[in-house]
Amino acid sequence: MVSDTPGIHHVTAIAGDPQPNVDFYTGVLGLRFLKRTVNHEDRFAYHLYYGDGAGSAGSVITFFPYPGDDGRVGKPQPSAVAFAVPEGSLDYWLDRLANHGVERTTRFDERVVRFRDPDGTPLELVTGDPTAVSSSAAPWTATVPEETAIRGIQGVTLLSADPYATAATLETLGFDLVAQKGDRVRYRAQGDRAGVLDLLDTESAFGREGPGTIHHVALRVGSEAELFEWHDLFRERGYDVSRVKDRHYYRSVYVREPGGILFELATEPTGLVSGPKAGRTLELPPWFEEDRGTIESQLPPLSMPGSTIG
Repeated sequence: MVSDTPGIHHVTAIAGDPQPNVDFYTGVLGLRFLKRTVNHEDRFAYHLYYGDGAGSAGSVITFFPYPGDDGRVGKPQPSAVAFAVPEGSLDYWLDRLANHGVERTTRFDERVVRFRDPDGTPLELVTGDPTAVSSSAAPWTATVPEETAIRGIQGVTLLSADPYATAATLETLGFDLVAQKGDRVRYRAQGDRAGVLDLLDTESAFGREGPGTIHHVALRVGSEAELFEWHDLFRERGYDVSRVKDRHYYRSVYVREPGGILFELATEPTGLVSGPKAGRTLELPPWFEEDRGTIESQLPPLSMPGSTIG
């Protein structure tokens, strides 16, 4: 029998120019640059990982940088990523993000700051969710004070082409319906962190994949054996499901559910933090090493932003 997912593993989005992406997520949001590697489906494109100090599942956001025409947020896509921050820190973040289209709002019992990254990806900072900040959080404090630093992902908002079908998928994965207000329906996993998926039941135009959009949401799975069980379950139900894939730092399966949202089911990550060199050098899976010279020649250079607390 498959086990319910305990929550979000990571979120992957699409960026344009990789340097502004690095500058923003490390220098402004204060996340740790965990890994500079490549897209397993396109070895000549970066895959950039950011997260907390330990690279914990539930803290990680990753990017495929593909400079080109901007994407458009719409169905069926994840439409925003929310990060958990400590109580009392929102004024700090309002000042720090003043040049990024910041907006303050509330939902359920939470206080929310909305803004966008340099490519227009919708992001949020959230306080007031008592289950959002795990005792295992490892905030990274190289560029922001510890008392305001991001603790991990709080949740993701989903804009489905068929909200009822997506809701059924969430329930299959082990998410419980816990609240509804207006067009926002909240589902929560039972793990200790990154457990919220909000489903919007609203009319929306169709999106277009590209910089500024979120590609997929990955959910945690306990073992590779469970991945095969999930694969078989979704295949038996007629879902569009991939084979089990080796992502070097974890194993995973991709599922396109009937509402159009792309989910990835992934085992616990290992090796996302590689000591002092984390993010500073290009790390490749062993099967790409023989092509390192060619790969490096095709990738744009990246520099690390300064580490002064601002």
